Amino acid sequence: MHWQTRRFSLDLSRPRVMGIVNVTPDSFSDGGRHDDTRAAIAHCERLLAEGADILDIGGESTRPGAPHVDAEGEWARIADVLAAAVTLGVPVSVDTYKPEVMRRALDAGADIINDVQALQMPGALEAVAGSGAGVCLMHMRGEPASMMDLADYGDIVAEVGAFLAQRAQAVLAAGIPAECITLDPGYGFAKSAEHNLRLLAGQQRLAGLGYPLLVGWSRKRTLGDITGRPVDQRLAASLAAALRAVSAGASVIRVHDVPATVDALKVWAAVDAATIPATAPKEEAR
Repeated sequence: MHWQTRRFSLDLSRPRVMGIVNVTPDSFSDGGRHDDTRAAIAHCERLLAEGADILDIGGESTRPGAPHVDAEGEWARIADVLAAAVTLGVPVSVDTYKPEVMRRALDAGADIINDVQALQMPGALEAVAGSGAGVCLMHMRGEPASMMDLADYGDIVAEVGAFLAQRAQAVLAAGIPAECITLDPGYGFAKSAEHNLRLLAGQQRLAGLGYPLLVGWSRKRTLGDITGRPVDQRLAASLAAALRAVSAGASVIRVHDVPATVDALKVWAAVDAATIPATAPKEEAR
């Protein structure tokens, strides 16, 4: 399996790491740390040195209750960062649901559009179709400011799967090739902690839709609910969730903590590739 983006065809025979670059003052985990151009570009370079395969640049927080940012404000935050990132030799994703930002990002050389609204906004499909860009279609209900009011499910795996399948069909109908599509279950978006855990437990069913899965568990609130840890102490929990997601078919892991995730996946891959003896050695007689 591979993921076709504008400039790169990503081999997904091993899980890939997408490094998060939030050029925002209010993201839930790292808001304000990289919200000026120089700091954000330095962060891009650091993530690549740490082993990231993809950079994901965002100019608007999508945490629960986050305030809206207009297209001009979002583009102003990311434009110079994107211009630098596309020279670094890896696929660059832009995390946006606004068609105007999508068009500007693609004109500036972005390889991927990562959309929490799954290209549902009027004009979004048209903005991406014909560009050759990779797309990530995420499940979410409503908007960040109100999404938790819509966290009501029966069979959450079936409902998320039906939505993602429908959006994939809409994208195909718009002329975007299947090899450009990845799907994101949307952990933490319009979902309670119980919903997130049930969805992860059944994630393999989503992998059966036939598209690569891109997942983001990094530092999420559900991990804090489970462990009691604040957002800056959720590394171990994030790694556990990432590995569980990989075991259930995830191909791309979107993370803040790149070096630890890369190391964890290296160990995972080494064990997976190891030759296990057909029979265990017999104990010597005592």
